[in-house]
Amino acid sequence: MELGLQNKIVLVTGSTAGIGKVTAKCFLQEGATVIINGRKQETVDRVVNEFSNLGKVYGIAADLSKQDETRKLTEAIERIGELDVLVNNLGVFEVKEFEQVTDEEWIRYFEVNVLSAIRLCRYFLPKMLKRNTGRILNLASEAGIKPLPQMIPYSMTKTSLISLSRGLAELTKGKNVTVNSILPGPTWTEGVENYMQGAAKAEGQDLDTFIQDYFKVNEPTSLIQRFASAEEVANTIVFLASSKASAINGTAQRVEGGIIRSL
Repeated sequence: MELGLQNKIVLVTGSTAGIGKVTAKCFLQEGATVIINGRKQETVDRVVNEFSNLGKVYGIAADLSKQDETRKLTEAIERIGELDVLVNNLGVFEVKEFEQVTDEEWIRYFEVNVLSAIRLCRYFLPKMLKRNTGRILNLASEAGIKPLPQMIPYSMTKTSLISLSRGLAELTKGKNVTVNSILPGPTWTEGVENYMQGAAKAEGQDLDTFIQDYFKVNEPTSLIQRFASAEEVANTIVFLASSKASAINGTAQRVEGGIIRSL
């Protein structure tokens, strides 16, 4: 299917690893011009070099939890061209008891997971509306609808992104601009693999058995009873950014294998 992404300029935040990195690769394979973002220049450069044979790719290092760093990013993008697709993928999470999360950690969650997306939407959405073209995708989570007790700050910030996306979509009425959130479920990334290996070792189980038990015990409502691949999530993001998805606006698109048991 031709997705109409040839030469579109795409920013994927937090794209040096995980879902963000795979999403950037998928956009490049569709002929888009992609901007890689991460906090460290050497990490950004490494991904740019890795993807350089796939198409036109730029790298901009910036800590988007900080206002001045965000400004540096937007100024650099303006020198590249007009942004067509914004994918707010940046996010952090940690498994921690609710009562142990400090005020400083709560603020950090908000700055990284929510305020980074707000700043970029505030900058790029008006420009997209003026040009009457553009796509914004905010990476939320199934935890934004089904909060995880061991990850309450993460869950709360993902709920915020779902609300942000729907609110911004209301501003696009009659325009060829869409804003949607994406709700991945458990997804197999480098970070998840490292966590699961450590957890399996602590329980004295091999990784495959531990994962099978994990879904039976912790995610019994999952219909696929496995981790989604980063490619499965990325393919959904890329489709929603395409010309084929112009009627999909204001949605919270689930890619969570049926964990959320509701219509």
